[in-house]
Formats: sequence, C-alpha cells, structure tokens
Amino acid sequence: CNNYQVIDLGVMVPAEKILEAARKEQVDVIGLSGLITPSLDEMVHVAKELEREGFKTPLLIGGATTSRVHTAVRIEPHYTGPVVHVNDASRSVPVVSALLSREQREGFVQSQRTDYARVREQHKQANAADKYLQLQLARENAFVSNHLDQPVPKPDRLGVTVLDDYPLAELVPYIDWTPFFHSWELKGSYPKILQDPERGAEAKKLFDDAQAMLKRIVEERWLQARAVIGLFPASREGDDVLVFDPEGKHTRCTFHTLRQQTKKPAGQHNLALADFVREPVIPGTPADYVGAFALSTGFGIEERVAAFERDHDDYSAILLKALADRLAEAFAERLHERVRKEFWGYASDERLSNEELIGESYRGIRPAPGYPAQPDHTEKRTLWSLLDVEKNTGIQLTESLAMFPTAAVSGLYFAHPDAHYFGIGRIQRDQVADYARRKGLSLEEMERWLGPNLAY
Repeated sequence: CNNYQVIDLGVMVPAEKILEAARKEQVDVIGLSGLITPSLDEMVHVAKELEREGFKTPLLIGGATTSRVHTAVRIEPHYTGPVVHVNDASRSVPVVSALLSREQREGFVQSQRTDYARVREQHKQANAADKYLQLQLARENAFVSNHLDQPVPKPDRLGVTVLDDYPLAELVPYIDWTPFFHSWELKGSYPKILQDPERGAEAKKLFDDAQAMLKRIVEERWLQARAVIGLFPASREGDDVLVFDPEGKHTRCTFHTLRQQTKKPAGQHNLALADFVREPVIPGTPADYVGAFALSTGFGIEERVAAFERDHDDYSAILLKALADRLAEAFAERLHERVRKEFWGYASDERLSNEELIGESYRGIRPAPGYPAQPDHTEKRTLWSLLDVEKNTGIQLTESLAMFPTAAVSGLYFAHPDAHYFGIGRIQRDQVADYARRKGLSLEEMERWLGPNLAY
C-alpha cells in the first residue's frame, strides 16, 4: 500500500501478539486502530507494554473512536517512542514518510510532542472542576416537559416484532450517500460532490461503481437484512427508564441514562435521555412508552468479502462493506419511519421526503448506546436481553460489545415531542460512581467504559 508493506494482524489482537509480530518482522511503524470505546484502554495498555519491553518504534493511533486529545492525554505519556494520532487514512502516508525520513523525523517528532503537551494543558484547564455541576445540581436543572397535559400515544403494536429477510430494494431509496463519500475520504455533500470541479470525476466514478454493485446486492441477494423491534410501557425513575411487559404489570428491565454536568447558561437544561419519559403518579408503574431495536444488513457479507479478497480485489471488498453500512443506516431510517407511522402510530399522517428524513424533520429520536447521548456501550446488554436479539436475528455482541455482523445498528425509540439528540460531554466522578451503583458494576469497570467522557 503506497509502497509500504502492511502486516494486518486482524481485530481484537492482544498486546503480546502485536509486540511479537513487531519484533519478528522488524517493523518501522506500529499502527493501532480503534472503533469502539474499550479499544482506547487497550491502546494505553499496548503503549505501556511497548515501553516496558524497550521499544522505540513509532506508534500510530487511528480509528473512529480515537482523537488527538485522547492520544495526547492518555497514550503518549506512557511511551517514550514517537506517538502520532492520524485523523484519517489519507494522512498516514505523509506521517509515516516523515517518521522514516532522516531529515524530517527529529523535527516532526519534536513538533508532535510540543503539540501534545499543549493539548494536555488545554485539557486540564477545560476540565477544571469549576466548569461542572455536582450531580444533584445537574438533576435539579433537568428538562421538564410542557406537554404533561397531553395524552401519551399508545403503540398500536406492543411487544416484540421480528422482521426477517427484509426486502433490500425497499431500503435503497433511504440511503444517505454523503457519509458514503466521506468513508472514501471524499469530503462534500451528495449530490453536489458529483459536480465538484476537483473531486467530481472521482466521486462520479465511485458512485457509478456503487450503483452497479448495489444493483447486484439487491437482485442477487448478496446480503440479508434482519431486525427486531419492541415497544413497551415505561416510566422515568430519576435518571433511569423502567421498562414493563406489554401488559404493564411487571418490570422487564431498566435502561440507565447519563446526565450532562457542564454548567449551562440560564434557560438551558442539563439533559438526560430519561427526561423524555414521563414520571408515574404511582412509583413503579407505567406512565409512558419507549421502544428498542436492533438490525443488521450484514448477513452474508463475510463470504462475499472473502471471495473478493481471494481474487485480490480489495476495492470491491471495501466497496461492499461501505454499501452494507449504508444499507444498515437506511434500514434504521426506514424502520423508524414505520415505527412512527405504523407500529407505534403516533405520526400516522407523516409525509416526509428522503431529504427531510435525513434532516430528522420528524417527531422522536433513536439514540444508540455508544453514541453522544448515551456513550455507555454496556446498555446494549440490556437491549439484547429485552429483545432477545441474538435469538431473534442472529446479531451478536462481541466481548467488547461491538455488534456482529458489523453492518448493524441498535438503539432506543423515544416519541416525546421535545426529544432531540444531544451529547453528554464530560462527567464527574460523583455521577460515574452513582451510575455504577445503579448498574451494579464497580467504579473501575464503569470508568473503563466511559473513559472518553471522564472529566477527572
């Protein structure tokens, strides 16, 4: 790749195997990629092991869950060799070139270390305790609905619904193509990017290839889409959401939510997802409804990707993975639309264009565990249990709580008229301790899962 030999060790590789391969192959650079929160802690562990074993090999950090701040604050202090965060794949070539250049290396490494020291100082100042509220004060500034006098819409279909072998052709019109181009490092919005004077020709060629493959995916049934959704009576209990059986008689599970703790200007609330669920008049009884879902369009992808790789057709393998991801997001969009109009039915007269759907011009949200409004991946365990996801769809959770097949989406449904997406941001130890207690986990384990959100 770009005249560099890349030794791919795969995913979820233990530190000892990475070090062993680095020694055996006498590598010039070690690269770590992280796609899910636990990967961040593993990167810190690898850096510590490299230091303990006396390595000085440059360490490249990349992947969706990584950041320049995390690299500077959590990883670089543990390794005296060069550590560089790489924003995207296109940046890796000039970075590696600089690290391997006798003329450029010293200056490049020093500039990185100076930059990371500055980032650490900025991070320290940004996370000063006076920028945050104590948890109790944050709760006192929770969002309070002004729709309490309105009736709560009851779902037309309570309980679990399984959708097996969902027609892919129905999902194609719901594809958001802009993230597809971004995954190929082509920045711009669709369809404007096709007319871009610099990147338009490349984007058009990629789009044509994608359309041709998408046609085969649908017509030749390369992939299979499966989903399970559930709609249940629910009620808010503090920062948690109690979920009941369809009859509303017994508690099925509890979804735990986190609350923003940064100080807000007057009139702004410290939000938690639980704020979008009504509190009951009688504690422990239903007062509202919530939904949950899990879906994948990745069934069958492993065999197709393996066939392309056997033919040394990496382009087609990557293209197929990208299209499977887009189909999964399209499935999530279509399913949410059906929930609003059909299964829950609170917006049965909704008529939105695809552009309006992409712009989220509808009532309700579908936040996912591991994303800004609920950064805790462990909530997936509750969701998997509630919907019996693996039995009903075959979608599995890995040890690190990633979903398999990877072209998958899961989350909750909230129908509150004021429900909207937000980010929890950084939180203090008092909330992490309280959250761990509510979930029945140790503080240490909770800190591991919430690492990027810790303000201490």
